[in-house]
Amino acid sequence: MAAELSPHLLSEKHRPTLDQALDAIRTRAYWSPHPEHPKAYGEGGATGSLSAAEGKAAFDAVLNTRLDLGQPGTDGWTGGEVSPYGPELGVEYPHADLDVLLPAMRAGMPAWRAAGPETRALVCLEILARISARTHEFAHAVMHTSGQAFMMAFQAGGPHAQDRGLEAVAYAYEEQIRTPRSADWSKPQGKRDPLQLQKSFTAAPRGLSLLIGCNTFPTWNGYPGLFASLATGNPVLVKPHPRAVLPLALTVQLAREVLAEAGFDPNLVALAAERPGEGIAKTLALRPEIKIIDYTGSTAFGDWLETHARQAQVYTEKAGVNTIVLDSTDDYRGMLSNLAFSLSLYSGQMCTTPQNLLIPRDGITTDAGEKTYDEVVADIAAAVTGLLGDDTRANALLGALVNPDVKARLEAAADLGEVALPSREVANPEFPDAVVRTPTVVKLDATKPDDEEHFLSECFGPVAFAVAVDSTADAVELLRRTVRDQGAMTVGAYTTSPEVERAVEDVCLDESAQLSLNLTGGVYVNQTAAFSDFHGSGGNPAANAALCDGAFVSNRFRMVEVRRQA
Repeated sequence: MAAELSPHLLSEKHRPTLDQALDAIRTRAYWSPHPEHPKAYGEGGATGSLSAAEGKAAFDAVLNTRLDLGQPGTDGWTGGEVSPYGPELGVEYPHADLDVLLPAMRAGMPAWRAAGPETRALVCLEILARISARTHEFAHAVMHTSGQAFMMAFQAGGPHAQDRGLEAVAYAYEEQIRTPRSADWSKPQGKRDPLQLQKSFTAAPRGLSLLIGCNTFPTWNGYPGLFASLATGNPVLVKPHPRAVLPLALTVQLAREVLAEAGFDPNLVALAAERPGEGIAKTLALRPEIKIIDYTGSTAFGDWLETHARQAQVYTEKAGVNTIVLDSTDDYRGMLSNLAFSLSLYSGQMCTTPQNLLIPRDGITTDAGEKTYDEVVADIAAAVTGLLGDDTRANALLGALVNPDVKARLEAAADLGEVALPSREVANPEFPDAVVRTPTVVKLDATKPDDEEHFLSECFGPVAFAVAVDSTADAVELLRRTVRDQGAMTVGAYTTSPEVERAVEDVCLDESAQLSLNLTGGVYVNQTAAFSDFHGSGGNPAANAALCDGAFVSNRFRMVEVRRQA
């Protein structure tokens, strides 16, 4: 039976998009094929895509059902997700007998390898296109597993995640085609006949790839590794976070459908859902069949993977202490507004949210006059209060706390120092069981050892520390020590001084940290744009890889050469 998705059809549909993505990663200019606005989908929007009502209906239809993926080795069913907004999802997923599933996944590798980089890339783009058509459905799935507010779940869990997946495909394709598929080699031998060989070069995948998903951004953090591995010829076993299975299970379902329609083994992508308390990530990570691991989550488990999963190439995004240096500004109001939004978005539950605000105790120079440390902290608190004063707006920005641990850290933060901004409870009329809290800001002192213990460790959630330092120079040195010892996904600074700007930039270049300077408008330190911004650097303890660059994809395959006598 002929494949429903022929190479010609795939090329006709997706080659232009792949070419645009390749151009975007070279120019670093803004580009996205995935619309951010909900109205771009459904009637009057993208052809074949679900409208808002259709997407909600599709999400509702999957609740309280058994999601049968047709995988081999299913030995039972598991589930148990509860939305941070309150409702139980009631979805059951296949539980796998790994001794059956993993060999079945490997069986499809030869044909997938033989397909070559372009066909693999185009199949991946078809998977992404089908995910994109169901963005409204995925938005609800992300919202009710991560606690993101709907619009954030729609954008970050939908088009932004799809962009990151496409970006990984583009890098994977470009790295694989650096070497030609064949070459005729001739070495002159003077008066004798030349030495002649025919050479072929094949991008050979490493083997099974394991994706260990996270709770907060299951698709945004999951898609880069998934598509980087698949595009380089590796089967991918998706092990979601037990509280955020649905978005990745739907992804696996669509990937399997597309692979089958394109004439490949659907078992090239499979799901490994775990029973409550089973903790299969460690077991999977040490299986000899697993050759690549992508992980987002705690530093402790990320370090364990890097230390113990020696048979695999391990890519980790762990925890860091994101820091902003406040020295001076020519737009004080804009700075306050930008910081307030950055601290509030998704209740600070982003790996890019700033935690430490380093402020000279003598204050900073602004266009609104000299501001003391106490005034700056009070004005930041007032900006957050103003931003979140209306409960409707607060719910739209904050979402819900993703798990009880975040709530416990938030409550404990009040005992760490003087509270400049107390957290308040926000009622959500649509979801009364949602735990919604505004951020807290706590004053700490860089010269106090007890305070240092608090601000030099990550406090994940809606907690910010306003750290008093003796001078801007001390702030820069504390920044250096923080990034070097604890890592950082993001660094920010506000200054009108070229010397201070250069000093902060030097720290970030020395310690490999991504820096944002003087953000006062609609771009925030939390955000990174696919095809242009690098998420993480791979050069400090917060992450050993960047999303996305050549290094993120090139170790997922090896170039294997065959020489033949001409």
